[in-house]
Amino acid sequence: MGPQDGHVTNVTSLDAIGRVPRMPVPVSEIMSPIEAVVGADTTLRQAAVKMGQYHTGAALVIDPTLPGPGIVTERDVLRALAEGADPDDARVADYMHSKLIAAAPAWPATQAAEAMMKHHIRHIVVFEEEHLVGILSMRDVIKVLGLSVAEDQAHN
Repeated sequence: MGPQDGHVTNVTSLDAIGRVPRMPVPVSEIMSPIEAVVGADTTLRQAAVKMGQYHTGAALVIDPTLPGPGIVTERDVLRALAEGADPDDARVADYMHSKLIAAAPAWPATQAAEAMMKHHIRHIVVFEEEHLVGILSMRDVIKVLGLSVAEDQAHN
């Protein structure tokens, strides 16, 4: 079994499944601006509302009490609720991730996707030098790769 028969297992590279765009698309062209921002003391409900307002699955956690930015995702909120947390009392600080995986704007989208797969995450922050400039979701990458696959099929 393998990619040729529709079963993909243990994929470590997008090249292995034949879904790499012909021309590399830089992260800067598909990343989103930083919009959903919360503080460490924000409740999980408030974070979920903020993510809903911006139609995103993650909020950046920016707080002067923290050494750097963090991220809280819809999966973190779901996990907290499954553990019995009260969304009006539980704080983002207790469920956020402070060790972020970062990409550079010039990275090819495929490189960012491979970093997401390697670390089992759906969002990656984008830094230009020390400046936080955007966020990239797996959904953003899939849109680009999906377009590439459709173009390849149209040419074959």
